[in-house]
Amino acid sequence: MYLEILAMGVIVFFIMNYTGRINANKFITDNQAYFQKLKEDDWDFYVRAKYGENADPNAMFNKRLRNGLIGIVAVLFFFISELNYIYILVALFAGIALFKLDYINIKSFYKRHLHQIDILLPYYLKGLEILIQHYTVPVALAKSIDDAPEIFKLGLKQLVEQINAGDSSIEPYMQFARDYPVRDSMRMMRLLYRLSLGRQERKQEQLVAFSKTISNLQLKARETKYKERLEKMESKTMSMLVSTGLGVMILLVLAVMMMINV
Repeated sequence: MYLEILAMGVIVFFIMNYTGRINANKFITDNQAYFQKLKEDDWDFYVRAKYGENADPNAMFNKRLRNGLIGIVAVLFFFISELNYIYILVALFAGIALFKLDYINIKSFYKRHLHQIDILLPYYLKGLEILIQHYTVPVALAKSIDDAPEIFKLGLKQLVEQINAGDSSIEPYMQFARDYPVRDSMRMMRLLYRLSLGRQERKQEQLVAFSKTISNLQLKARETKYKERLEKMESKTMSMLVSTGLGVMILLVLAVMMMINV
């Protein structure tokens, strides 16, 4: 009975939405100012970090809202024959869960890729070091964006925009480090900030310190890659040994059984 009610409710909802009698998208658009308060501060960053610069975080956020609203309606239809405050709360929780699901997934995706960021960051900083030898730090950062790994581009653009807007504090650099919380990122951004403030006569000295730190990071990154390759080879070798051992054991068992039968 419940399934029939739910199915009928969902069908009616989609028919009315299709014919324009109910327009979920229009409802969301008309109340965008209110719904924007539900958007997480880091939603735009995570969307562009995963899907690139051409992704539309607002459109994807509206899709999350629509899914949440549909979830609420579906649960309400399911309990429509005995609706009370408890079931209304259940419907709200279901809608919130659906709304939050995409955010949790996209954030988890970013966290899983922090290891990749950890490997790529030293090589990006090495290229930046070469640019800093010829330009000021803000100009070097801006020029590095096109050749930077895709995952860094959004953070770099935001960093450059904040600096160009007149923010001469360390905060834009620290925000980049917080967005990419990997090995020594905070330390590297502090060094970069000090380099941007340094006088011309001290620039070479600071560049040497910056270069040494980058070289240490590259060494750690190479060690990590080597260790991963070694572990992968050991894992494959162990799998082959286990497979071979099992194969030999099966053949021996079969041979013994044949001998017994004879």
